[in-house]
Amino acid sequence: MSESLKSQNMVEKPRFFAAQNIAMKIPPPDFDKTIKFYQDVLGLEKIAEDGTSVAFRFGDMRLWLDKVDQLSRAEIWLEIRTDDTHSAKKYLNRKGTIRRDEIEPLPENLDGFWISNPTGIIHLICNT
Repeated sequence: MSESLKSQNMVEKPRFFAAQNIAMKIPPPDFDKTIKFYQDVLGLEKIAEDGTSVAFRFGDMRLWLDKVDQLSRAEIWLEIRTDDTHSAKKYLNRKGTIRRDEIEPLPENLDGFWISNPTGIIHLICNT
């Protein structure tokens, strides 16, 4: 097979690895109760806070609790890092992975995109 045909048909697998952020998206009626659970019941250390988000130290990770008005139940979102988002987009597309870029706008300076796994769990794929 010629090199140009190989490059058209094969997409090299980029490296993927877990990042430090886990986001729990929470409907407003459950937000304050969930914060109290992690802070008062479990005693996790709060490390950041703004009007709609609170972060707790979660081992080597950060657990972000985000209040989201349009949700009716809580969801877990995961962050996955890659060293090549361009290749990751091609590779995941070839594997039939569902893109979910409509789910939440990303900051302009963030090189990343949203996907979901087969069960609908949202993942942020972003550059290291």
